[in-house]
Amino acid sequence: QVQLVESGGGLVQPGGSLRLSCVASIRTFSSYAMGWFRQAPGKEREFVGAITWSRDSTNYADSVKGRFTISRDNAKNTVYLQMDSLKPEDTAVYYCAAARSFRPMVRSSDYDYWGQGTQVAVSS
Repeated sequence: QVQLVESGGGLVQPGGSLRLSCVASIRTFSSYAMGWFRQAPGKEREFVGAITWSRDSTNYADSVKGRFTISRDNAKNTVYLQMDSLKPEDTAVYYCAAARSFRPMVRSSDYDYWGQGTQVAVSS
């Protein structure tokens, strides 16, 4: 049984920050690449960022590069998404996902497990 649980979402003002967390009940967590995706109302799910199991490399969508930072703590089975300089267009439900891969995958279809999402709203 594999379970991913996101937390840390909420309402913030433009320019603010949030840190999302995703705890994975995966016994071989260090063998998985972890990714973050988001889905805004009326839009399809899109890639945000990903990190390899060894933390050697990351990948970010152009829309968040320089503002978001993904990290992980394999000892805690947790992946994080630090979001700074938030914009209204960042408003979405954010999902974490796990893939048995050595690379930071960018396609939704590459991921094996998904969390249920956490809401992020950026508004004045």
